[in-house]
Amino acid sequence: MNTLASPLSWFGRYAHWLHLQWPAGVAERLPVVGADGSTRVPGLLIVGDLTGVPLLKFALDSGAKAAQRCLRELGSATTPAGVLDVVIIGGGVAGMAAAVELADSRLRFAIIESNQRLATLTNFPAGKPIFTYPTDMRPAGGLQVSAEVKEDLVLELERQLAGKDLPLRTATVTHVERRGDHLAVMVKDGEPILARRVIVAIGRSGNFRRLGVPGEDLPKVVNRLHDPKHHATEDLVVAGGGDSACEAAIACAEVGARVTLVHRGTDLAKAKPENAARVLDLAKAGRLRLMLGAKFTRITTDAVDVTSGGTTQTLPNQGVLALIGREAPLDFFRRSGVPIRGERSVPVYAALVAFLIAITCLYGWKSLGWGSGVAALQPATWLRPLAHWVSDPTSVAGILLHSASGPSFWVTLAYSSAVVGFGIDRIRRRKTPYVRLQTLTLMTFQVLPLFLIPEILLPWLGAHDLIPHAIRENLFPGDSWWRAYGFILAWPLMAWNVFTEQPYTWWLTISFIQTFVIIPLIVWRWGKGAYCGWICSCGALAETMGDRHREKMPHGKGWNKVNLVGQVILATAAIILVLHIISWTSPSTISPAWVQAVTMQGYWKHAVDWLLAGALGTGLYFWLSGRVWCRFACPLAAWMHIIARFSRFRIVADQKKCISCNACTTVCHQGIDIMNFANKGKHMQDPQCVRCSACVQVCPTNVLQFGRVDGQERVIAVDGISPRG
Repeated sequence: MNTLASPLSWFGRYAHWLHLQWPAGVAERLPVVGADGSTRVPGLLIVGDLTGVPLLKFALDSGAKAAQRCLRELGSATTPAGVLDVVIIGGGVAGMAAAVELADSRLRFAIIESNQRLATLTNFPAGKPIFTYPTDMRPAGGLQVSAEVKEDLVLELERQLAGKDLPLRTATVTHVERRGDHLAVMVKDGEPILARRVIVAIGRSGNFRRLGVPGEDLPKVVNRLHDPKHHATEDLVVAGGGDSACEAAIACAEVGARVTLVHRGTDLAKAKPENAARVLDLAKAGRLRLMLGAKFTRITTDAVDVTSGGTTQTLPNQGVLALIGREAPLDFFRRSGVPIRGERSVPVYAALVAFLIAITCLYGWKSLGWGSGVAALQPATWLRPLAHWVSDPTSVAGILLHSASGPSFWVTLAYSSAVVGFGIDRIRRRKTPYVRLQTLTLMTFQVLPLFLIPEILLPWLGAHDLIPHAIRENLFPGDSWWRAYGFILAWPLMAWNVFTEQPYTWWLTISFIQTFVIIPLIVWRWGKGAYCGWICSCGALAETMGDRHREKMPHGKGWNKVNLVGQVILATAAIILVLHIISWTSPSTISPAWVQAVTMQGYWKHAVDWLLAGALGTGLYFWLSGRVWCRFACPLAAWMHIIARFSRFRIVADQKKCISCNACTTVCHQGIDIMNFANKGKHMQDPQCVRCSACVQVCPTNVLQFGRVDGQERVIAVDGISPRG
């Protein structure tokens, strides 16, 4: 037992140092919404908090832009009788911003609200501070905000709404259905309302999250603070660690309540810095009790039981504020046919299996020679009718015909075409100088040194004897032009130039310099992404074809442990290298042919090249983002993770601007919990980062930048090229 404990303990410490010490938060489940509010249901737009950014100004902006889009699309077309042009579901700030834009138009519209307009703001606690930033942002449309306190904000908005024709109906909407050319807004206990467009502005108005303990349904447990003064003489327990919980705890403590703030997390990272700082100040002054890393176990009529560090305490109590957030109204969207991020239906799983089987067969054809006995599957058979057109086998046409006679050429051609095609799509969608330059660089590497040079140029030069003899014999023995991929794809990603039956000194030297000199230098300076995000062919496909699917990468502690698969493959590569060295220097001890047969033909070719890098790495692109192979299993990436732990590259964060919206974590296709770094004021140093810039680009408050730090984690430079454009 003790013999096993030591290596397992060592590996646990190593895994913690390399990956597992970093935060591992998950992305919140929300409806799948385009950048313009569009959904899979034609004509159904989503605005406000449900787009992923819980900021007042962004809610106003999205609502106004959705209405402006409706005005453009509906134009002057005649609307049938009994059909509205636009229905706005929800009378919050986003819904009212949309209504203001439609009020002076010819379009017929209605607002459907289950309560009253601006109900969410009205129900805020008395005196609640309002954060109307970014301060320099002016939302689209006519509805604007500047107030900093709840009461002033409501008055400010009501003054702007006064006198406008804003038809509001009080009803509860269950879902939306598509009926021919129109959308049917299904109203509880009422007739459906037909419309040409529907703007959903209901916010995160789903059910309150529950504590999940006995006594939670007692009358003293509430989910909203109305007025702190009502609790002035109570022993009050506030549950939660976000802004609502912190603000409630502060407000009640300042009016004399005996407040205990209970949060299951170990810090107040999700709260705005000013709120967290104020809670800590009150706790130090003895005016508030703060219990972190704690959870409720029971609630009774006059007490609550709270467990922390394995010890349960009973606290006297007359009131509990359970401010742990709300669940987004996902059932509404499921019934309306809007996909939910992270959820998959049976047809989606069927498509996944079908695509995975197709890719598995494709790479089996390329790497393992599947179908080699079937003439119809051999490219040489397809090209035979063209052979009589080529009189000179050393011409470009002859070389092309010869290269195209094997499956590798066609798979590489398809791969390169996908990088170029999806790369153009990425440039058009993510219009920043950084993305443009990065994508063009990846496309260039893929098309030239990773396709045209090894597949066409080198064979043509060789056919005309234009390559010096020494280079040809030492780098391309037997005219193995495919070895040129090794100029870009370093060992152990490109293992076949090193793991050979006899040692090729030139390739050993080149590979050593690449893997142990050049790559460590660029990773130390620019991070792992300098190679993974700008040079590597795996990264090229991931950043182009995989770009639309980056939000599908799973997050969490369990998935972070899967990251260590790459370390296992790296370790096996090191073992294979040792076996080869022994076979080269002492072939009587281990046969070189045996080493090749067992390690390369038996293990590497099947397990690494075909299954992990090919079948799974590419076959899961449209379901688990494009970085499955890169994140979890690539041995070269695993080596760079080790180097990156010493790198000075960081995604630097301005904590004061972070609003904990989780947008950065959501778009990270390496599974990094970037938000957790940012809202703690720490610079992101998870070695998984591939410099894709998505997190920097989507941050609504400009929190993140690429930069470098010194040994004390102080920022010493910010990269000159802006990922935001």
